[in-house]
Amino acid sequence: TMTTRPEDSPWDFPRPFVHTLTVSPDSIDRLGHVNNAAYLQFLEAAAWAHAESLGAGWDLYQRLGTVVVAHRHEIDYLKPAFDGEELQVGTWCTGTDGKLRFRRHYQIRRAGDESTLVRALTHWICVDLASGRPRRMPREFAAAYEPVAGAPPYP
Repeated sequence: TMTTRPEDSPWDFPRPFVHTLTVSPDSIDRLGHVNNAAYLQFLEAAAWAHAESLGAGWDLYQRLGTVVVAHRHEIDYLKPAFDGEELQVGTWCTGTDGKLRFRRHYQIRRAGDESTLVRALTHWICVDLASGRPRRMPREFAAAYEPVAGAPPYP
């Protein structure tokens, strides 16, 4: 398990940014449930929506000439989701080295019964938009991606 749940909360960390979506038929695999790869798309959609809500969307990335790219994903699949279900993708910024890297946790819950279906973690790296080379995190990113209270220490 990547995180422990605070008492009295269905979420792993306080004050999640919640991106809600409805599972569509194109996310369903031959086993009749959401395909594992579709969850990665759900995580990306939530990360973008959260970044934009923090003022760190594509416009800022272009202005600063710096973007964040995924370095590593960890995904724990706990229960299946099915066509037509409403899912809540909670996400939090949970750590940074203050230089190049930051970490984001996710928790996907089924709205109907509030059960946790997926827990995930992405490690992001700042890179220069033009060259793709690692680049120090701009202060605007550090301010926007401030870690949530209660997050585990950054490795």
